[in-house]
Amino acid sequence: MIGTLRRTGLVAAAWLVMSVAAAGVTPAAAEPPAAPDAHHSAADYTASSWAAYTSARDTLTQRGADAAGRERLQQAADGLVMVRGLKNLVADYKTRAASKYTGGSWAPFAEALAKADGVAADASATTSEVAAAKTALVTAAGNLVAADEGTFQTITNDVFWNDTSGNPIYSQGGGVFKFGDTYYWYGVHYTGAELYRANPTRKYDGDVSFVSIPVYSSKDLVNWKFENNVATRSTGLANGASLGQAGWVGRLGVSYNETTGKYVLVVQVYLPSLGGDGNGVLFLRGDSPTDTFDYAYYQNQVVNSPTTGTGDQTVFTDDDGRDYLIFSNRSGRSRAFVGKLRESDSLRVEPAVQIGLNSSGREGNAMFKLDGKYYHAASDLHGWNASVAHVIESTSSNIQGTYTSEYTMAGTEMDYSHVTQTGFFVTVKGTKQTTVIFAGDRWADFAWNGIGYNQWMPVTKSGSRPQLSPVSQWQFNATTGEWRVGQNNNYILNPDFQADRVTVSTLTGWTNTGGSVTNVSPGANGSRFALQLGSGSAGVRQQITVPAGTYTLSAYAKTAGSVSGAQVSVADASGATRTLNIPSSSGWTRRELAGIPLAAGTATVTVRTSGGTLTVDGLGLVRTSGDTPTGQRYEAETAPAVCQGTIDTNWAGFSGSGFCNGTNAAGAYAQFTVNASAGGTATLGVRFANGGSAARAANLVINGSTVSAVSFESTGAWTTWATKTVTVPLNAGSNTIRLDPTETAGLPNVDYLDIGAAAA
Repeated sequence: MIGTLRRTGLVAAAWLVMSVAAAGVTPAAAEPPAAPDAHHSAADYTASSWAAYTSARDTLTQRGADAAGRERLQQAADGLVMVRGLKNLVADYKTRAASKYTGGSWAPFAEALAKADGVAADASATTSEVAAAKTALVTAAGNLVAADEGTFQTITNDVFWNDTSGNPIYSQGGGVFKFGDTYYWYGVHYTGAELYRANPTRKYDGDVSFVSIPVYSSKDLVNWKFENNVATRSTGLANGASLGQAGWVGRLGVSYNETTGKYVLVVQVYLPSLGGDGNGVLFLRGDSPTDTFDYAYYQNQVVNSPTTGTGDQTVFTDDDGRDYLIFSNRSGRSRAFVGKLRESDSLRVEPAVQIGLNSSGREGNAMFKLDGKYYHAASDLHGWNASVAHVIESTSSNIQGTYTSEYTMAGTEMDYSHVTQTGFFVTVKGTKQTTVIFAGDRWADFAWNGIGYNQWMPVTKSGSRPQLSPVSQWQFNATTGEWRVGQNNNYILNPDFQADRVTVSTLTGWTNTGGSVTNVSPGANGSRFALQLGSGSAGVRQQITVPAGTYTLSAYAKTAGSVSGAQVSVADASGATRTLNIPSSSGWTRRELAGIPLAAGTATVTVRTSGGTLTVDGLGLVRTSGDTPTGQRYEAETAPAVCQGTIDTNWAGFSGSGFCNGTNAAGAYAQFTVNASAGGTATLGVRFANGGSAARAANLVINGSTVSAVSFESTGAWTTWATKTVTVPLNAGSNTIRLDPTETAGLPNVDYLDIGAAAA
């Protein structure tokens, strides 16, 4: 192992000032020191420790750079007590309101916040006191329980994602980590990602240049706010190097160290000037999740791994707060390892334990925990391309114990994990259920395999094993942990024929029914691939499971030669078949057949032609209406509903003929009159949009009595609609349901109210 520590940047800065002063140069005219800590200032430290540091620095400047003076300066710098992160944390958590959380979770949080506020203001606080206060506050915030039942937010795959400011999210090969009550998403921004987003008609293998490591924050795992670039090309490293000189930066995670109160970013790097052969694990450290991180350590090899560096890697945090590096060996990647991060500071990977072996090699190593078991997942070793997820699971409660033999995660076979590699997992322990999110990396810029980089899907249990639901759109409630299929989900799997990384004659997820079958590039949207049948009679089919409802079948198609019998059809479980005929067209043309009733169960989608060449892409089977609802919908613009404001139509996406735009004032309510066939508890769903940056609070008033407080979180844009779900008591017959805002901002825009059947 080759390890490299840095000299404190503040010492380097002081030494530079002293040196130029001794040479008769005005310090202000000197070049700013290229020190990792140059962005720190007096406000970042306790007054007492900063005074000791400046005294040693000034003495060194006045008396000359003798060895004793330099040693005193180093000791003073080492004794600096940073409080910047704690101050920022306290300021953030002071914005939380007690009314939005349960009393049992608020009390310990309020106590931890008060103590942390006192430590942050203490001029003589010690490093251990600051770390303890920070850890206590982060822990208490993480244990906060929302008083309401949260909001379902929509996750749409197969598109490029934007942050809450409308800017592209560039985050590949990273991870999402919950610190306190907030999720933070770290990843790498590559130049190729920008190029592919602008023009997805080819690969950008030559554009893997590192730009930065951005961090985004979210409360709901759907709306992400850009916070900072925690590392950039100018981030200083050991031996005078910078991160921009690295030949590769990627595959990272972040650990919060409870002992030091620091956040440690662990990232794979290739940079020979750091030592050894240049392949290793780089440790950067910050004082808050969104800090500008500094160089802390470089580890060339993990003990027990047969190679330097790592193959692929992620960081996994266990329920007890211990952090582990999940990785494969770099050359061959045949061995899966779990290496614990050193508990004292998270700046070393301790000797690793091998938990898996596959001679073919695996990449995209990641881990999640569900129902007390650890699951290690990885993808095939073939570059940037998609594959099934290969899983081994622990046979005991020991993360570094024995694991089963490898099996394929159900749900990843028919479209190769929705055309992704295993990226990382996010476990959400909601108030009603625990849901694991499979965060697949689609390296589209390097593999030319579809639109979008981040494809997130829910993982559930199927019997004793995990199963992926490869949905293109779904809704998730980060408070309760519940999820449901989205309104615009495409039930066809591998509909863009992009799962296969090479030209094949049998496409993943599809069964040949005869004739010539292959995949060709580019597809209808410019990325690869598309399905091509012919010339002559040829076809493919796919069997999927669908819920009952009315559907729209669609496809992009083009033809060549004398085409006959070109069609896409769907047959449901009852045997009823509906057919979309494809006429001749030399260019890509979208075809659609709407109003298709399908029974619940197995549906068979078939693409065929009897003559000529048929090329098809972008198949879609989307449910436009479901079974008859058990409850009823009440539109905000339809009497007897009351809107203390105006009925507007200026923001797209609403239902019916408009939505309630309430007056910006406390008490400017929206009210619905609903009927219940029986008394009891019913589920209420409020569809709303909040394009502001802050949540909007309201009382939920049922038949004149306030039953709960409701928080309508920001949806990121006024055209982004979400559903807030709560349970309410209803009387048999007529009931009034009022949303009564308690703040001057008023209500969000309210579209409608859905009422489920009451349960006695």
